Amino acid sequence: MAKPNYIELAGGERLPILYEDRSVLAIDKPRGWMLAPDSWNRTARNLQAALETGIVAREFWARSRNLRFLRFIHRLDADTSGVLLLARSKGALGPYSRLFASHQMEKRYLAVVKGTPSRSEWICRIRLRSEVDEHGKIRVDAAKGKEAETHFRVLMTEVGRSLVEARPITGRTHQIRVHLAESGHPVMGDELYGDGKEHDPLGLRAVCLCYADPFTKKRVKIEAPAEQFLRKFGFEASSLKAEVIT
Repeated sequence: MAKPNYIELAGGERLPILYEDRSVLAIDKPRGWMLAPDSWNRTARNLQAALETGIVAREFWARSRNLRFLRFIHRLDADTSGVLLLARSKGALGPYSRLFASHQMEKRYLAVVKGTPSRSEWICRIRLRSEVDEHGKIRVDAAKGKEAETHFRVLMTEVGRSLVEARPITGRTHQIRVHLAESGHPVMGDELYGDGKEHDPLGLRAVCLCYADPFTKKRVKIEAPAEQFLRKFGFEASSLKAEVIT
């Protein structure tokens, strides 16, 4: 029997598998799932814990791949959807983590932001603190903050909102969201840094990871579909196809 092209969680939710090889597996993470150690029990929406449960229970998606280990290599905010890379062994976790730490992992996001940026492209290098405050926010700190760099490009504008491509070079917590808010164009639906309301969808999606496999040196490009995300925020996917793919 063929391996399923998705991971099915205990509640029946299916996470599409975008890519897999002997070392890693990439899924399309839905919004609402937190990435935390499997022992962290302050939420029922802990994705790592849900994956561990499926592996221990020998669910078919795990059994068919002989999976004994699966752990997130990087983080996406709970309400950010899109490409999430998972290590299939402890031996793969270190080399892939180093790709992110050394900025050798190319990351691309689509962000729907409030208003119309005055520039079609810009780079934000505002320094950020490494820890959240009592409200869950990351603060700007020009003196003691850590270096953070994000490249932005406007893809399309509509009345009151714009579609922006974000390419973060560093990987600070909430980096894209803070940099866009500081640029005067917060992400739509962002409760922390904009004027989003509870239950509003966050207009941020991880659409691409690109890297050189640390073992084979083969170039790998993993993409998540963007059409549904675009439609949700009122953008026509067909007119953006060339921009989104490149």
